[in-house]
Amino acid sequence: MKTTYATELDLPLVHTGKVRELYALGDDRLLMVATDNISAFDYVLPTPIPDKGKILTQMSLWWFDQLADVVDNHVLSTEVPAAVSGRAVVCERLQMIPVECVARGYLTGSGWLEYQQSGTVCGVALPAGLVDGSRLPEPIFTPATKAALGDHDENISYQRAAEMVGEPTADRIQELTLAMYNAAEQIARERGIILADTKFEFGVRPDGDIIVADEVLTPDSSRFWEASSWRPGGALESYDKQFVRNWLLRESGWDRTSGEPPPPLPDEIVSATRSRYVEAYERLTGLTFAG
Repeated sequence: MKTTYATELDLPLVHTGKVRELYALGDDRLLMVATDNISAFDYVLPTPIPDKGKILTQMSLWWFDQLADVVDNHVLSTEVPAAVSGRAVVCERLQMIPVECVARGYLTGSGWLEYQQSGTVCGVALPAGLVDGSRLPEPIFTPATKAALGDHDENISYQRAAEMVGEPTADRIQELTLAMYNAAEQIARERGIILADTKFEFGVRPDGDIIVADEVLTPDSSRFWEASSWRPGGALESYDKQFVRNWLLRESGWDRTSGEPPPPLPDEIVSATRSRYVEAYERLTGLTFAG
C-alpha cells in the first residue's frame, strides 16, 4: 500500500509527489516528508520499501553538508514531529524552477537510447563508438521537463530550458548542476562508487538567489555503480532503483506498454532493494544506518 503521513500530521497538505509530501508551516516554511514509496516508469509502485524515506533524507542531509561550499540548500531544521522523525526536514518555501537538472558523466538510460538513434543526448553531440556505460569526455547538462504525477518527464535541450526559464536562470542552474556533479563524483569515486548521473531541483528565494532543494544524490535521483566491476558495455552493478526497474522489465511479467500499473514487488525484491539503498548510504557516508 502507498504510504502517506497526511492523517498523522495536523498540518495543511500542500503537495503530494511520487515519494514526498509537503506540509505548510506558516507562510515561508514547509515540512518535507519522504515516504517509503518507490516509483518506476512514472508509476508509484504498490509496495513500499521499508526505511527508504529515512535513508533518502539522511543521505541528502549528508550531501548538503559536503556541497555547502558549492551551493546553499533549502534545509532550515531537522527538528520535526515524532511521527516523521528521521524522514523529514523543515525547509524554505521557494519558487521552484520547472526544470529537472540532470548531469551525466556516463552514457546510460534514456541518454543511451537517444545516442543510439542520433549520436546526441539532449542535443549535445557525443563521440562515435560509445557503449552503454561509457564514461563521457566531460560531464554534460541534460535538462528535462518536470512532469506532473502520472506523466512522463521529457528530455529537452539547453536551448529549450532557456526558453522556459530565461537564459540567465538556465545558465545558473547549468553551472550549479555541473559543479555539484563534479564535486560529488569525486567524493563517490574515493569511496569506490561511480556516480553515473544524477538530477537536481532548484528554487528561487525571495531575494532572487537560486539554491538547491528537494533531495540530492540519493539512490532515487542518481545512478550509483560499483567502481570495481564497471565495464562499459557489460553488466553494471547498481546501488539504486535500477534494480527494481530491471525486475519489472525482465522478470515480473508486466508489459510496460499495456497501460496497466506494475504488479506488487515480491518480498525478496523489497529486501534486496532496501539492502542496496542501505549499502549506498553506508558506503558513501561512512556511517551506519540506524533506522
